[in-house]
Amino acid sequence: MPHTAPVHTRRADAVPLRQVVPSLLRDPAQALVEFGERSRGEVVKLNLGSFRPYLVTRPEHLQQVLREKAANYVRAGDGLQWRPLKRLFGEGILSDGEYWSNSRHILQPLFTARRIDNLVDRLAEAIEDAVDELDAPARAGQPVDMGTEQARIVCSAIMRVFFADKISVPDAMKIMQAQDAIAWSVMPRIMVPWAPLAVPMPGDRAFRRAVRLIDDTLMPIVRASRETAESDGDDIISTLWRGRTEDGSRLDERQVRNDTVAMVATTTETTISVLTWLWPHIEQDPLIAERLYEEIDRVVGDAPVRREHLRELRYTRQVLDELLRLYPIGWLFPRRAVEADVLGGVRIEAGSTLVVSPLITHRMSMFWDRPEVFDPDRFAPERARSRHRYAHFPFGGGPHQCLGMHLFYLEATLIVATLLSRYRFRLQRPAVPGIKVAAALRPLERVELTLRPVRSAAA
Repeated sequence: MPHTAPVHTRRADAVPLRQVVPSLLRDPAQALVEFGERSRGEVVKLNLGSFRPYLVTRPEHLQQVLREKAANYVRAGDGLQWRPLKRLFGEGILSDGEYWSNSRHILQPLFTARRIDNLVDRLAEAIEDAVDELDAPARAGQPVDMGTEQARIVCSAIMRVFFADKISVPDAMKIMQAQDAIAWSVMPRIMVPWAPLAVPMPGDRAFRRAVRLIDDTLMPIVRASRETAESDGDDIISTLWRGRTEDGSRLDERQVRNDTVAMVATTTETTISVLTWLWPHIEQDPLIAERLYEEIDRVVGDAPVRREHLRELRYTRQVLDELLRLYPIGWLFPRRAVEADVLGGVRIEAGSTLVVSPLITHRMSMFWDRPEVFDPDRFAPERARSRHRYAHFPFGGGPHQCLGMHLFYLEATLIVATLLSRYRFRLQRPAVPGIKVAAALRPLERVELTLRPVRSAAA
């Protein structure tokens, strides 16, 4: 018989409870990055008392968890981030197993790169119309809250192009506000993941109120769409009603509701949150701002932004990639090991929870030079090609990679190019906001700025 060398495994080092909990309570984002730095890329355990997840940060290990062994590392539906949010999204595109498979089978054709590319001009026109409303405050020199304005612009475009205006912009904005309340309300449960859902916690009442508002807004639209789905176009809600699962059956009302809520959230909220950090970063570095303005002025000029411009906006794409490095769309992807495994020489017991966090890996000095500095040149093609695929994974990876990745890049590029082809800006407060860790990353402070029309600025 051939001789097989034994596989040597070790127990993971642990970050002690006395270091984990106080750091997380003081500054969760900074604490997580420090845990990653301390691990030096090794698989370690975070001691949270009775709950001790493994922290996985090295790109090679992440590739195993998210792609190569994805069937063994499933979404951790009973812990960390997903368990409290599951009360909102339920079983569907944001869950796992058969529900996820059925929803993805139906929805994926709406989000292929080819189909999204065919929607570019419609998205561009909707964004242009929404940006028009900034002309009045720009001429008057009135400050605007970019978080609010981006929400309005994104909702206007997404509701028109992906939901066929079945959800009005005011209703979409109400849903955004409810989602924001939910993001904060679940934080006590994310920070104390071992607490049973039956045990009352701060934020529960706000959570229930926000979910009720979302359901009261969306459920009448979902039910009305059932009657017209066969004759309607390819908006998301009609597609869900018409769709057939892999075994030929249809989704029930609950799963259509779950997927509608999930798709409203994933097609809007991510772009709004990430872009809020853009403006202070580019104002803080005049060289980055100058290169961005030069490219947009040269490529777009006075014309409306359209499909043919996007491939030429290469530096704009680098800026967005660097923004996603510091503020990834998904900051936490918990996974649960179905069967025992060995990862980086550490034995992972069946049933263990793994913490996978782009926020951590993207800011570790092992994988990035001067990770705290905003530097779009990191994503120049020659530098990006030499980097491990899972050193930068703001949309996750493997079979669960976010369906909306291509949409984000198109939508964000259109918004940035449209705004900066028409306006220059000044921040009311030039500091870059810190990070509030919630269900999605949020700026600690509002970002307010004053816009100036480019023509009057150049006059």
